[in-house]
Amino acid sequence: MTILHLALTADWDTARTTGEYRISTLGRTLDEEGFIHACADRAQLNGVAHRYYRHVTEPLTLLTIDPAGLDVRSETPAGGAGTEDGRTPQETFPHVYGPIPVSAVVSATPFTLP
Repeated sequence: MTILHLALTADWDTARTTGEYRISTLGRTLDEEGFIHACADRAQLNGVAHRYYRHVTEPLTLLTIDPAGLDVRSETPAGGAGTEDGRTPQETFPHVYGPIPVSAVVSATPFTLP
């Protein structure tokens, strides 16, 4: 099993230099958010991409991450009981508590919104 994360390509390039990825989501770091947002599968990722990344003009990279050895928790985001933001009721997402070592990323591929 793997988990998925959309990264700005520039942020992924920085992680490859430093050895760990520390961006939670667009414009927020791990230190600011407390965890790194991820998706359980491609369908969930596509929903996230359309909700939050549709206006991003910078290049994106899809990170496929092996969660072994990482502190990953399945959690329902605040406000997850409703569907006003396009999520299904009580949809859970994997959250990574701590930085993601570059060695845990099994693939990094360019991503374009479907």
